Amino acid sequence: MHELLRVRPGFQLDQVDTRSTPGVDADKKTAERLLAEGALHLSALQERLFADSRAGDTRRLLLVLQAMDTAGKGGILRHVVGAVDPQGVQIASFKKPTAEERSHHFLWRIEKRLPEAGMIGVFDRSHYEDVLIGRVRQLAPADEIERRYDEIRAFEQRVADDGTEIVKVMLHISSAEQKARLTERLERPDKHWKYNPGDVDERMLWAEYQAAYQLVLDRTDAPHAPWYVVPADHKWYARLAVQAILLAALERIDPQWPAADYDVEHEKERLAAT
Repeated sequence: MHELLRVRPGFQLDQVDTRSTPGVDADKKTAERLLAEGALHLSALQERLFADSRAGDTRRLLLVLQAMDTAGKGGILRHVVGAVDPQGVQIASFKKPTAEERSHHFLWRIEKRLPEAGMIGVFDRSHYEDVLIGRVRQLAPADEIERRYDEIRAFEQRVADDGTEIVKVMLHISSAEQKARLTERLERPDKHWKYNPGDVDERMLWAEYQAAYQLVLDRTDAPHAPWYVVPADHKWYARLAVQAILLAALERIDPQWPAADYDVEHEKERLAAT
């Protein structure tokens, strides 16, 4: 499934059917069963990655999640990433920069939250906000925005060279689906806390955001930090797809159980004698 979602040269975001389910010929109930089965494999690989780091392996995995509001990032964190041992996960959520963060280079706050060896790191939004909302809302000069694409590519290359497997996912929903999800938030008191009036302001710039995302995909997709675009009108599909992407990334890392650095048989004898 992950290969079907991989961005390739010539990729056009506006040609993606956000209600499609590439690689999955199943209904929601079956997909939920597949997700549960995949969670067992994901958890086992994550434990091996964590254990391997205790023996000196410095590799780690970074999932970058980007999306328009309501696309389902929270569901990915709960239903996909949440299936593994929380001790092996580091989640960073990047909101509007603070005054201190604005006083530094835009990648300063990102570098501080990179995952440690043996960890699965997740960026809930990321450095890409600086070339998405930064471009759409003109929060930086145009020439500065242009510079940032190359800086991001160089930054990700350095991070990858340091032992980080990077996968970048855009959850892609339609404007109609977003409207339906925002409407539900307004109609249900238990979801009022999730509604932000500013989301409507951002919806007014939908076309501009789609163009900004296309530029991001064109300028920053790379073998060392590939982009995947996941149709996300069906939440069950998006969760299954992101799980498949993470599984493929961990299988590329192929972490192994570390060998004991002590005499196992001798320790068995000592333990038996107690």
